[in-house]
Amino acid sequence: MIPSLLQTLTTTFDGLNDSLFSDTKKKFNLFVGASVGPEVEDRWAALDILPVDILTKSEKKSPKASTLVVSNSPTNMYRNFSFPKDLTDGYYSLKKSPASHSHPHKPLDWAVVEATAITEEGWIVPDASIMIGATPEILQSADKIIIEVNTLVPNLEGLHDINQGFVPPHRQPYLITHPSDRIGLTSIPIDPDRVIAVTESKAPDNTGPNAPETPESRAIAAHLIQFLSEEVSLGRLPKNLLPLQSGIGNVANSIIGGLAEGPFEQVQVWTEVLQDTFIRFFETGKLEFATATSIRFSPEGFDHFFSNWEMYKDRLLLRSQQVANSPELIRRLGIIAMNTPLEVDIYGHANSTCALGSRMLNGLGGSADFLRNAKLSIMHTPSTRPTKNDPTGITCIVPFASHVDQTEHDLDIVVTEQGLADLRGLSPRERAPIIIEKCAHPDYKDLLNEYYDRSLHECLKRGAGHEPHMLRNAFKLYTNMLEHGTMKIKDWDP
Repeated sequence: MIPSLLQTLTTTFDGLNDSLFSDTKKKFNLFVGASVGPEVEDRWAALDILPVDILTKSEKKSPKASTLVVSNSPTNMYRNFSFPKDLTDGYYSLKKSPASHSHPHKPLDWAVVEATAITEEGWIVPDASIMIGATPEILQSADKIIIEVNTLVPNLEGLHDINQGFVPPHRQPYLITHPSDRIGLTSIPIDPDRVIAVTESKAPDNTGPNAPETPESRAIAAHLIQFLSEEVSLGRLPKNLLPLQSGIGNVANSIIGGLAEGPFEQVQVWTEVLQDTFIRFFETGKLEFATATSIRFSPEGFDHFFSNWEMYKDRLLLRSQQVANSPELIRRLGIIAMNTPLEVDIYGHANSTCALGSRMLNGLGGSADFLRNAKLSIMHTPSTRPTKNDPTGITCIVPFASHVDQTEHDLDIVVTEQGLADLRGLSPRERAPIIIEKCAHPDYKDLLNEYYDRSLHECLKRGAGHEPHMLRNAFKLYTNMLEHGTMKIKDWDP
């Protein structure tokens, strides 16, 4: 796996003498599709090697990166999931160092990629646990390539559907009308002349256990399954639903686990990451086919998966990010998108990434692509999250989101363990009372209702009532949290 090779590089850097290797030469840009693991990133950062440029934030829950890209021009920025398109569009060519001797049309200096096999043509068969993500575009854009072949896992040729990236006006439509449709190759084409090294690994993926289910996550799953059942009974969804997209975490685990025991048959999945509960979903026979960009099983889940490879190989497909997150495909297939935010405000804006507006906790991933284009756009979250100072914790239903990743225009459904708010067809002023009543924790309902009522009264007096706010108080829950360790304010007066 990639971290094993990177740990070797880290040990090398650890022993370097600064007099022989200047600080400038020790620094790299790192572009990855997901985390390569704290055992690498934490050490590189501690050695001041790594101004990090990562697409999905490094944390134990994240799938590991399919590809590491290193570039000799230090910077410290955080990219979003337009990276593959931006890369093939040539935007990163602008960041090449003037002293670089790399090929002008290869903006990335090195790419390190994990493989389960190399074909006779020299093409790469990726692993199952890596995020395919931007790997085809990264390899297409790298001056030099290092391949790490993991011989611990079987040759997974046939599991993938790989497409290369093209720039306008040469992009072609993705001719997919069903999650099982194949349109690409089973391996990633590369130019063998750019391969400078091949190394072997026998290290297992360092995934750890999946996030456990909780009473709150099971309650959220129950509300959502009841809602989907009602949509079927009303004729708005077919009996086998529409293809499902699910995020990661304990709420997503509970929902998939609930569906494995639920009333729906021949279900299709079009998502980004598969977790352990998908194994149970497959084995009940209710999940007919799933396509994703990566698999993030626990070690026990991977052992089961590889031991029963013959059972899964014709019911599963891994795609590149540009295909999986294509807005055109999401809308055509009628995806039901389900993701977990940090918080949702009373009008339906969602913050998926930045706690208190600034501290990055999660990468956005492809959730924005799914939520903006899905047939049903669903956000599910506990109503509160516990803190050291408050047993109830902070509220996840807030007056005004401290950071907005998905706007109220994009969300249809908000679910907490308290209940489900169906927001379809409602104006912002109609949404607020429903979100508060259905989704807010009882400890915060009165505060949120008072905020809304006072905001509405003040804004209507000046003829500005579309989405009422008291701007002087809009972030008071956050400032009180920073100053006093709780969001439970005494009142809204200054």
